Amino acid sequence: MNKIQQVKSISEIHQLFQLAKPKHPLVSVFRHSDLIVPENFTSQSFTTDLYIIGLKEKQEAVLNYGRETYDFQEGTVIFISPNQVFSFNSVDFSKCEDEWTLVFHPDFITKTNLGNEIDNYHFFSYEANEALHVSEDEKWALNDLIAKIEKEYYQQIDKHTQEIICINIETILKYCQRFYARQFITRKISNNRYLAKFESYLKNHFMQNSLDKGIPTVKQCGEALHLSAHYLSDLLKEETGKNAKEHIDLFIIKKAKIQLQNQELSISQVAFDLGFEYPNHFSKFFKSKTGLSPSEYRNVN
Repeated sequence: MNKIQQVKSISEIHQLFQLAKPKHPLVSVFRHSDLIVPENFTSQSFTTDLYIIGLKEKQEAVLNYGRETYDFQEGTVIFISPNQVFSFNSVDFSKCEDEWTLVFHPDFITKTNLGNEIDNYHFFSYEANEALHVSEDEKWALNDLIAKIEKEYYQQIDKHTQEIICINIETILKYCQRFYARQFITRKISNNRYLAKFESYLKNHFMQNSLDKGIPTVKQCGEALHLSAHYLSDLLKEETGKNAKEHIDLFIIKKAKIQLQNQELSISQVAFDLGFEYPNHFSKFFKSKTGLSPSEYRNVN
């Protein structure tokens, strides 16, 4: 296996694809038709210190990141965050001016509103098979914003450049958040299957010895459904109004209430059965969700 190549800067990306020197050391935008792909590109894995947003339309390029691969043959937007490992199995960059990649260093958005909000855009943590598929109208909206960034990037850099580009990047991300919401809706049948699998996973988890397995995390649930934790949580939020953690908590409370009605079970035993290592942790959790301690709930029911 080849060593993972770390790309630390905008300049290194430009060098990799034989692009002209970047106009700005912390941000760049380029068209795929301008790229010269290295011969060993498809046999190399990469990680970067950068955020990457790319629109891939008519090329055949198989990208790997996370646990999955995705074959980009239609309009698709990908998001890669710093330190993610990714690679391409195959690349055939067509001469399509509508395909682009935007890259920026975390330092570029420091002390900006985007820097404060970037972690709220969960799709930077999605897996490749959870990429965003965009319609023609959605592509037009994104391409218009990229054109504005390009105009700002290629003109004279001044004290306003960072703010204007950051505003447009943030607008791109807000649009993509909207487009993902649309994608959740249009894939409702598929999403309902995931919801059923999620509920089934929780039931099976608690049917077994929960003390040995502990309380299920969102990450564990996602892995069981072959989804990233953030994608699962966002999918559930869109479908039900509650994220994955809220669903897990509600499931535990529902099961706890049933078990507390059995007077033969001590509160400690109920806590252990639900996967809590310490009964006082269960008591605090139960009261935070119901307003009553387990013993108070037992006495009024």
